[in-house]
Amino acid sequence: MSGSSRRSAPWAIAAALVAAAVLVGAAPAAWGAIRPADDQGAGAGAPDAAQSVALAYEFLDARVDQFCDGAGHCLPRSYEGGFFTTPSWDFTPSFVYDDALVIIAYTARGLPDDLRRARAIGDTLLFVQDNDPIGDGRTRASYEPHGIRQGRVEITGPGSFTGNQAWVGLALTRLAHATGDQRYLDGALRVGQWIQDNTADMVRAPYGYTGGQLEDGTWLSWKSTEHNSDVSGFFTQLAQLTGDPVWSERAAVAADFVAAMQSADGHVNTGTGLDGSTVNTRPIPLDAQTWSSLATGDPRYGAALDWTLANLIATDGPYTGPSISEVDVSKAWFEGGGHLALALKLRDGAGDADRAETLLSSIRLAQRDAPNGDGKGIVATSNDGLDSGFGDLYYASLHTGATAWYLLAVAGDNPFALPVE
Repeated sequence: MSGSSRRSAPWAIAAALVAAAVLVGAAPAAWGAIRPADDQGAGAGAPDAAQSVALAYEFLDARVDQFCDGAGHCLPRSYEGGFFTTPSWDFTPSFVYDDALVIIAYTARGLPDDLRRARAIGDTLLFVQDNDPIGDGRTRASYEPHGIRQGRVEITGPGSFTGNQAWVGLALTRLAHATGDQRYLDGALRVGQWIQDNTADMVRAPYGYTGGQLEDGTWLSWKSTEHNSDVSGFFTQLAQLTGDPVWSERAAVAADFVAAMQSADGHVNTGTGLDGSTVNTRPIPLDAQTWSSLATGDPRYGAALDWTLANLIATDGPYTGPSISEVDVSKAWFEGGGHLALALKLRDGAGDADRAETLLSSIRLAQRDAPNGDGKGIVATSNDGLDSGFGDLYYASLHTGATAWYLLAVAGDNPFALPVE
């Protein structure tokens, strides 16, 4: 999976256990064909925005409180229901990417219990970092919450991928900013130094950060646009919190790599091949479009958002939203709908507010009616079997990450940037 923007996904792990068929669906819809937000079929009893947000936080609260130990460490399972919860199989791992988003979503609202839960997850990230079998500052892709509840570290996704490291760092810098607790900044600096020491590539142009390492130390030689967007935002925050300009210089390397991946028509390619230089042009993922804009704040990526609106929007029954890539635009990816809505809100061009609200309205409808939902959390996709284009399928199962992205979009809170005081 050279140059893939997709970090290690639960579907890839599950695929080793369960075979799933790709579902083929409807044709893509241009943005102009999407119904206005007030004609999404929300119907009587659909939650208004404030009620929807309260319910989404209730979902996260229950997930965080489910797996805690006596020392106050908590780790929410990432997915539940549908494909991942059957009479014979229950997939419970917690992905650090999702955990980071939940932390940041809690700081966005900032109630006392929100910060308590954010700190409980953040303390768990420090705990797994301190107790890693290699112990060089890295974290892993995912952990088992049942292990945390028993006071031990059980690694379920052993890879050390650059994007995951950066998201752990983004969560810890946000906690350091929100609480003033130096422990979180110290942990973030350890993560940042691991990324710099193990993934910086200043030999093969375009320079940037490679994919990370496998459990055995094998170097992933490709570079991902998504990963470099993550690093750019994370290192910028380290520079702000430490005052050390070296982190700004490193952030600029990552941002320059992202810029080198932008095509003439505005879309941003996924990254490079194994040689670290040749551009990997297919698939074209949503993350590379939206996160390039969110992480760098560079207006050049407005063209990437426009390309997304023209090429990646799906309509699946009553649901509207972006797909994961151009490979399959038959279903809405609600996690992506959250960060696309946020990117449009922050761009704030003509019509962007209405487009963002249409996406958020569809997510609220899914919160109420989507398969395998509980009326509170957000499922990952509008129906099962969305093909990412990177060798995995996505399912309509409740997802902490999708729920957190929705909350951040409603709040207008960019996880790649520290709040302005």
